[in-house]
Parts: sequence; C-alpha cells; structure tokens
Amino acid sequence: MIHTEGLTKQFTTKNKAVITAVEDLNLDVAEGEVFGFLGPNGAGKTTTVRMLTTLIAPTRGRATVNGFELGRQNQDIRRSVGILTETPGMYDRLSAEKNLTIYARLYGVADVQGQVSKYLRMLGLWERRYDEVGSFSKGMRQKLAIARALLHEPRVLFLDEPTSALDPEAAKLVRDFIEELKAEGRTIFLCTHNLDEADRLCTRIAIFKTRAITIDTPEKLRERLFGRQAVFHLKRLEPAWVDEVRRLPFVKDVQALDTRLLVRLTDPEEQNPAIVRKLVEAGADIQFVGELRHSLEDVYLQWINEDAGKRSS
Repeated sequence: MIHTEGLTKQFTTKNKAVITAVEDLNLDVAEGEVFGFLGPNGAGKTTTVRMLTTLIAPTRGRATVNGFELGRQNQDIRRSVGILTETPGMYDRLSAEKNLTIYARLYGVADVQGQVSKYLRMLGLWERRYDEVGSFSKGMRQKLAIARALLHEPRVLFLDEPTSALDPEAAKLVRDFIEELKAEGRTIFLCTHNLDEADRLCTRIAIFKTRAITIDTPEKLRERLFGRQAVFHLKRLEPAWVDEVRRLPFVKDVQALDTRLLVRLTDPEEQNPAIVRKLVEAGADIQFVGELRHSLEDVYLQWINEDAGKRSS
C-alpha cells in the first residue's frame, strides 16, 4: 500500500543553510497494517506524512501510495487517502453536520448525507450535529476530524497524533475506533508520542529520527535489545540454586533479586519446564513463573540513545 525508496526532504533556510528533515527513507507498509511511526519532536514524522499525502513534494526519492506514484498521480493519491493532522482546521461558525457536508462534496462522495450521518453516529456526535464546531471540546473536534478523514472511505488513513491532548475518555474512544478500523482491514499510518498506544495498536513500528533507525514488530524490537527474561518467584532463594540454573546449557544469564530468579532465555515456553524441574529437585518452592516484559518506552529510548551515540562518534 505504501512504498518508498530513498525518500528525502530538505529545506533551505533564509541564510541558505540546507536542513535535511527526512533522509533516504525506505519503507514498505502492507495492506491492512497499522504502521507506527515513532520519533522525537522535529524528527521528520509530520514531514513524511505531508510528502506521502502530496501536501509537499520530496527533494528526491520516489514513493507509491495505493499503487499511485508520488509526483505523477498526486490527485489519485489524494482521493484514496484520509489524513488527520495534529491540529485539524474546522469551520468554527458552522455546525458539525455542515462541516462534514462541505468536505464530503469536495471529496466527491456519492451519498453525502448518508456518509455524514454514518460517521457522526459512529463517533458519538449525532446529538451535537447542529451545534457550531467552535463550541466543541478538543476531544469532540478530534473525533469530527477523524470523521472528516473517513468520509470518502479511503484505503489508507494517515493519523498524526490522533489522541494528543485528549482526556482519557476521549483518547480511549479514539483508540477503540482505530481498533475497529484495523479490524476492517484498513491500512493506517500512525504517528504518535503515546508509546503504550503504539504498542497496543501497531502491527509494526519504525523508530525514526530523520531516517529510519529500525523497523520491526514491538515484540521483535524488545527481543533484539533485551532478549527474553523469565522470572521465577520462589518462597526462599538459596545461592546454590543460582549456580544450578546457570549450568543449564540454554541459559544465557541468571540474576538473583530477593526471592526471585531472573533468567535470560531464547525460548521460555520450551525452556521454562526444565528450569522448574531443576529448581524443584534442588528443594525450591516455586510460587509462580512470569516473564519480565520491557515497556516500549524502554525499547524506544534505547534505540534513540544508541543512534545518538553512533552519530556523535
């Protein structure tokens, strides 16, 4: 659905200095995928979205969206994508219904009233359809902007910080709606600073800072950095048991912490039973076994810091 090769965007300042916002971006986003684009402020995430939705032209490189070539079939790309910007503009003095009607007509929607009604109801705005948008809360405006992005039933949806500054209830509604779109098989390109949100919603993630530092599933990113750690909670812990576990050939590392053993493994599902047997034979009382799961925040910060170290060296 989305393919880029060497996509680059440079800006020239008033002092004639050249600033590279996006450098040699190579991406492949599959149909039906929720693709997370994570990076710090100023990393080039919004610039990438603007290029892929034909709002600005790349300096070099090429891209296709829905099979349409960037720079040659821009009008076709615009018709086939929906976009939610971080600060979506609305006509504040017009009602929610009137706002969506205007945009539905601009998109050339066949059943304008039907589509407007569908998304106002779906996003919980039907009772406020005649109210001026200027009277809406931030969350309501964001939901209306999502409705606007979906009126023409786009195959690809670009969401730039969709839950930014929303209260928890509104943010949950938006996340639930993204889950529904995911279940429908829509392709979603999601820029977010909410790492928990990205962890729950995204099929794959790109950690990005001017260029793609790494791309993979959230679980694979964790494993590549930290491996997998099983946690054995014991009634008491004898030092000799640590050595017993360490001698098992598949164990990568063992740490003792109070009455817990943290064991680094490649395949806990297959290897945990052997560790349990070894501990029981040694006289340990095992209360329960779990897995230490690093947060996506840990993963993100580690990749960003490693990349910063590489660039400085």
